Amino acid sequence: MRDESVSVTDATQASTRDFAAWEPGRAETIATALAHLPGACLPILHELQDEFGYIHQDAIPIVAEALNLSRAEVVGVVSFYHDFRQAPPGEHVVRICRGEACQSMGGEALVEHLETGLATKLGDTTSDGAISLSAAYCLGNCALSPAMMVDDRLHGRVTPERATGLLATIA
Repeated sequence: MRDESVSVTDATQASTRDFAAWEPGRAETIATALAHLPGACLPILHELQDEFGYIHQDAIPIVAEALNLSRAEVVGVVSFYHDFRQAPPGEHVVRICRGEACQSMGGEALVEHLETGLATKLGDTTSDGAISLSAAYCLGNCALSPAMMVDDRLHGRVTPERATGLLATIA
């Protein structure tokens, strides 16, 4: 069988080992540097997550101040978009596609298998901090569904058994 995986080079999918520790001064620098962009809230939040791995609660007032927004407006953006994490991710991030094509090809069984095997739920991290399991609402790999990402690598035609094997490679 062909390897149905693709390497993704997008910095937002970097391994969590590359994330910096939270530092308010660095967050202020990022917010200030990007505040001039049209619709700057999203670029700032993406950059903060790329830098720190998540949106720290103390980043909310920093972004609000840089953009002259209320804290509630920034919290609304963070909570609306599923890709923003509000807690540090595990050492590895596993994203399961929840789009219609993946659901029709066994995505729900894949989610149940992973939640049981990892003893965690979508949106949570294993108790040892090794793996964060999250939903993605389309990974753009519909022809090879169901799909999942393990850190920066996209995998297609993932059965529960194959998922177990993929996770064994990061353990």
